[in-house]
Amino acid sequence: MYTSKITGLGHYVPENVVTNDDLSKLMDTNDAWIQERTGIKERRHIKKGDGNSTSVMGVKAATIALEEANLKPDDVDMIVFATLSPDMYFPGGGVEVQEMMNMRTIPALDVRNQCSGFVYAMSVADQFVKTGMYKNILVIGSENHSGGLDFTTRGRSVSVIFGDGAGAAVVSRSETNEGGILSTHLHSEGKHKDELALQGPSTEYWVPEIIEKNPQEDIPYYPYMNGQFVFKHAIVRFTEVIHEGLEANGLSIDDIDMLIPHQANLRISQFIQQKLKLSDDQVFNNIQKYGNTTAASIPIALSEAHKAGKIKKGDLVVLAAFGSGFTWGSVIIRW
Repeated sequence: MYTSKITGLGHYVPENVVTNDDLSKLMDTNDAWIQERTGIKERRHIKKGDGNSTSVMGVKAATIALEEANLKPDDVDMIVFATLSPDMYFPGGGVEVQEMMNMRTIPALDVRNQCSGFVYAMSVADQFVKTGMYKNILVIGSENHSGGLDFTTRGRSVSVIFGDGAGAAVVSRSETNEGGILSTHLHSEGKHKDELALQGPSTEYWVPEIIEKNPQEDIPYYPYMNGQFVFKHAIVRFTEVIHEGLEANGLSIDDIDMLIPHQANLRISQFIQQKLKLSDDQVFNNIQKYGNTTAASIPIALSEAHKAGKIKKGDLVVLAAFGSGFTWGSVIIRW
């Protein structure tokens, strides 16, 4: 078995900044209400006509990550693309990245695990590299939420949370076997699938049925979230999967140098930090600036933290996520 390690990171967010005050002009909300419940001050949204899309942003982040890894697109052996908001219903974003970056006819795999999508994608990449099948894998998390949110008072409990952006990581075979991805841990519990979901359009409820019914309330093609229920489960599963990852490697909470949780809600991150007794220097949050970017949140935060010098060689870095499905997971990395 080989060792896999992250050799390059990159992220991209649209230039268009949307503040809480901006949203208060569209719906019955205000800055204090949003910050109190989520910790979010602003987020980035794609602006119509700016040329961005889920795949385009993914390419922008990927280009930076490949440059940092000192690799060219032809050096990539596989793409793993995590998103809940692809440019098209099908095909997925992975093949669009392959085309846009003029890559070889390499495999492109799409992961649809929403908030834990990047953790799942990293696990896939890790296994392909460790078994020796591929040497360099490009992992991308990218989301265009703003194109599918309800920006009326009816949708405020969800729409104020989410932002657009992309992050990418290059997972490569280590030539030295020093450090790298130690382990990944994945879980799901489908009985709670309806608590955070977008149920239509689907093959059971497609466009003709939507047009015929034309619902004015309880609209199925906007996201729904049972916020309190999700919060309660998130804080339990986050903690469990972090402990699971550490114990699998003979480590403890005291060994963590940097925890990068999925940026779901600042209150969730703060609760976990307090529960694990971690200092502010041991946890990285940027949801205040970007909102919840789902599959992109961890790679954006990881890229920012690394570029800010908050992660150094030898550090134990823990990535953890929880989201729709429910699905959750962790990645334990020795940098």
